[in-house]
Amino acid sequence: MTSSRIAEQIVLASRPRGEPRPENFKMQQTPLPTLQPGQVLLQTLWLSLDPYMRGHMDDGGSYSPRVQLGEAMKGDTVSRVVESRHADLKVGDIVDGYNFWETFTVSNGTGLRKVDPDVAPISAALGVLGMPGQTAYTGLLNIGRPKEGETLVVAAASGPVGSLVGQIGKLHGCRVVGVAGGAEKCRYVTEELGFDIALDHLDTSLPEQLRCACPDGIDIYFENVGGHVWNAVFPLLNDFARIPVCGLVAHYSDVGPPDGPDRLVAFMRAVLTKRWTVQGFIVSDFDPQIEDFRRDVSAWLQAGKIKYRDDIVEGLANAPMAFIGLLKGRNFGKLLVRVSQ
Repeated sequence: MTSSRIAEQIVLASRPRGEPRPENFKMQQTPLPTLQPGQVLLQTLWLSLDPYMRGHMDDGGSYSPRVQLGEAMKGDTVSRVVESRHADLKVGDIVDGYNFWETFTVSNGTGLRKVDPDVAPISAALGVLGMPGQTAYTGLLNIGRPKEGETLVVAAASGPVGSLVGQIGKLHGCRVVGVAGGAEKCRYVTEELGFDIALDHLDTSLPEQLRCACPDGIDIYFENVGGHVWNAVFPLLNDFARIPVCGLVAHYSDVGPPDGPDRLVAFMRAVLTKRWTVQGFIVSDFDPQIEDFRRDVSAWLQAGKIKYRDDIVEGLANAPMAFIGLLKGRNFGKLLVRVSQ
């Protein structure tokens, strides 16, 4: 039955040098094989676009396997089972999993998880109840270790990770300062999400504004960005500050070392004398806590204690330009592609 069906997919046409460009991607059609026992045919409903995907495009790869030239780009998806020869998955089931940028996928079921649409909209499985949410929850609680009365600064505060980090920080009694790009995002961070203060990183006076916003220094800095935001945070970090390093999106397309003096010695001296905890992490490091994350965040969501925002792009063909914009901070909330209705 499936042998005559065609999937559309976005493949890696060439490897970028620096920022990705539209010509690095190509949309093509590929025939779907006939299902074998134990397999399912998935129709992709939602595709998540995330900054880590930039590492997939490089020849050296990232902490996850690189995408080969001519191979479909990879990402988290929510899909509907439209045909099944799998004992535990039936037609109509909604599942999430790590698949590809394509309209249909044949899967053996490995890594698929059924999504309960009664808990939240199914797209939330890619955001607040998915990998970004788990990243925020586990990174802050395990490395940031928030305590009541502490000052927490969050980079990319209107994004899917940063927005939840700040809200969890508030639930733990922290004073939360968010850094976001633009007045609209800053208003959202304070008025909708409940952060105490939001600062615009596009403002050249960010270092001075951050100093005024953090008169007692910074106890926790959740790093998503790097660049000039880190430079503003660095001199304000208190003794025994904790710094979960989740991402460095400002540098993902760098082709060489940054301009200016070498700041490594000053950084390492501060790590030593101020006894900072600086820890990079990948969300899978804390997979044993995934059920705790789902339980707690689902409860907070249903109780109205946390909020989230999606930024929706229509159609798989628009995924490359949306991804390019993501790396420039053009998204407002969790960036999703609605692949099919």
